[in-house]
Amino acid sequence: MSNSANMILDQALELSATERAIVAEKLLFSLDSPDSKIDAIWAKEADSRVEAYKKGEIKAIPSEEVFAKYHRT
Repeated sequence: MSNSANMILDQALELSATERAIVAEKLLFSLDSPDSKIDAIWAKEADSRVEAYKKGEIKAIPSEEVFAKYHRT
């Protein structure tokens, strides 16, 4: 981490819990900004998958089956 980032972090850690939460929330939201290019790519992919399903090229898998495959207890 750069010196300026370390300085900002040190200052942020001196804030109250409420103020740190607000800063953290704003920082997280700044990382999740919409990107129309990525949205367009995902929309095209979704349309492609729907069309493949309608043509019988792929099959649907019940969500229970998918979750069971990855759920480990």
